[in-house]
Amino acid sequence: MTEMQTLCELWLAAKETERVAVEERRKIEDRLSSLIGIAETLEGTETATPDGFVIKVIGRMNRKVDADKAQEIAAEHGIEAHLATIFRWKPEIDAKAWKSAPDSVTTPLLAAITTTPSRPSYTITRKE
Repeated sequence: MTEMQTLCELWLAAKETERVAVEERRKIEDRLSSLIGIAETLEGTETATPDGFVIKVIGRMNRKVDADKAQEIAAEHGIEAHLATIFRWKPEIDAKAWKSAPDSVTTPLLAAITTTPSRPSYTITRKE
């Protein structure tokens, strides 16, 4: 076997080990979420301090925008001028601009947005 083949085989083995480890870590995170009462729809940060650990969970929501529907709704409500400031024209939501925009602008546009939870991220440290 050549060095290249050996390295490729080692890489494949490492990737499989990584995949299994990620799968196991996610099962542990799911169980932790259940035990500490983290909602699947968490958006923001929650911290728990059980049994000598600090568990910080950051939840995010994935949002997809139906561009045609958003433009149609904006035209119906006369708010087309706001589209360029609260969406990136892929379109994506500019979360900071969206949160600071008035409800009269954002509420009608909610019908063009699909929101689903993303996987929360974890940081676990030992208490000193």
